[in-house]
Parts: sequence; structure tokens; C-alpha cells
Amino acid sequence: MTQTRTKVRPGDRIFKNLSVGAGVIVVALIGLIGLFLVIQAIPALRADNVNFLTARIWETSDPTHLRFGILDLLLVTVSTSLVALIIAMPISLGIALFLTQYAPRRLARPFAYIIDLLAAVPSIIFGLWGILVLAPELSKVSEWLNSTLGFIPIFAQGNVFPNFAGTIFTAGVVLAVMLLPIITSLSREVFERTPTTHIEGALALGATRWEVIRTTVLPFGRAGYIGASMLGLGRALGETIALAVILFIPRGKLFDFSIFDGGATFASQIATNASEFNNPTSAGAYIASGLVLFVLTFAVNFAARAIIGDRKGD
Repeated sequence: MTQTRTKVRPGDRIFKNLSVGAGVIVVALIGLIGLFLVIQAIPALRADNVNFLTARIWETSDPTHLRFGILDLLLVTVSTSLVALIIAMPISLGIALFLTQYAPRRLARPFAYIIDLLAAVPSIIFGLWGILVLAPELSKVSEWLNSTLGFIPIFAQGNVFPNFAGTIFTAGVVLAVMLLPIITSLSREVFERTPTTHIEGALALGATRWEVIRTTVLPFGRAGYIGASMLGLGRALGETIALAVILFIPRGKLFDFSIFDGGATFASQIATNASEFNNPTSAGAYIASGLVLFVLTFAVNFAARAIIGDRKGD
């Protein structure tokens, strides 16, 4: 019995090879970036006179006596991103549900375009708006939260008291606005793909619009929404210019686990100290912190893709 071989067209073969090649190039670039960071960071790490992972001091101006650790940078980076995520997630969820389940199409489409346009605003504009316009107004909210809930450590007087402007709280609110288009857009795409038969079946059984959302739309899109939020978190971890403009860096004071603290994130620390890059050893300290940020962001994005991939396999 003869088997008929499927003839592969030259165009299909070319397209397949190009697609595979593009994927390999991307993976190779990521690997090369990681390798570059490791190679450049090793000399500085060997010259470090304190523990790189647990120390809370950053003194790299003297290349012959380096003392730098990332613990404070890590805490400020994660805290700022978590504040932004806590604010952005429910707002993005509400916007996505409104656009897909409540708003008429003639309103939903232009409104979605407006939300997406937030992603086109440069980071420096968000930073200037945050520190010049938003911070004075938020300082009133910060003072109220501190006076009312100050017995809770995260609302205690921060290390920049009585200045409530350049704090993690202010930076988190601005960062939340920057995350809205990412989380909203991806969540909207997931919610729109809820099977029509599920929605119509729930309505036929007498469910209200909210009951339809609670029993069909949210369960179907939960993994996609979580994945979108984690992708937004990855974006927040690497934000640079806006946070460099907003965050106030106190001299001689450490992060004290309050949202009214100042400080520096990995990215803003690197951006604001570019003048020290003329020395390879000092620059290596910042490259080492960049390596930690690279690994952290990669892990968050990998987890997001894994969540979305698991949902597709259901």
C-alpha cells in the first residue's frame, strides 16, 4: 500500500523557517543579555565589602571600597509595584467588564481607544504630572491616612516625613495609571471571548446581568485577568523615568515598610547615578542590581505566560 506524501509548498517552508529563526533570535538575545550582565557584574560583586543580597547600604563612589546591597532597592521596587497593582487591578477589571458587558458598542469602541492611548504617553510626562500636579493633592490623602491609620506599620510616618510628596504611595498611584491600559486591554480581550452559549444559557435561566458576569464571564476570564495583571506587574517593576522623577531619596534613612517612605527602585537608582558609570567597577555594581531586576522581571513574565498557557489548555 503506497502512502501519499503531502507536498510542502516552498512558501510554507520559508515561512516556517523564518518563524523558527525569529523565535531562536529572541531567545538568544535574552540569553546574551543575561550573560552580559553576569560577566560585567562579577568583578564588582567580588570587590563588594558587604553582603550583596542582604545589605541596605549603597556606597559606590569610591571604586576601591565598594559597599552595596540590594535589599532596600528590592523592597522599594516591590512595594511600589504592589501599591500600583492593588490600585490598578480593580479599576482595570471594572473598565474591562463595563466595555464588554454593559457599554453599547458605539460607546465601547471609542472609550477603549482612549484607555489604550494612555500607553502612548511618555513616562517623563507621567512623572512630571505626578510630582507637580498629583503629589500636592495626594499629600492631603496621605496625611489623613497617616493620622487615621498610623498605628498600622504600612501607614506610619515614612522616612521623608513631613514630606508626603515623593513617596511610594504617590509613585504607586502614578504607576497604577500607567498600568491601566495594559491590564484593561488584555482583560477586555479575554472577557470578549466568553462563549456566547454560556451567556445566553445563563440569561435563559433568569440570571441578572451581574449573575451572568459572576457565573460565566469571570470564571472564564479569571486566568487571563491574573495573567494580564502579572504582565502589568512586570511592566511596573522596570519603570524608570517616572519613578526617578517622583521618588524622594532620603539621606541616611532606610526603608521602613511604610507606603509614605521614599527611596529608589532598581531602575531609578541606575538612572539617577549614571555619572558613576565612567569607572567599570562602580558601573558593575549597578549592572549587578540590573541583573537582579532582569531575573525578577523575567520570572514575573514567565509566571504570567504560564498562567495564560494553562488556561488555554483547559
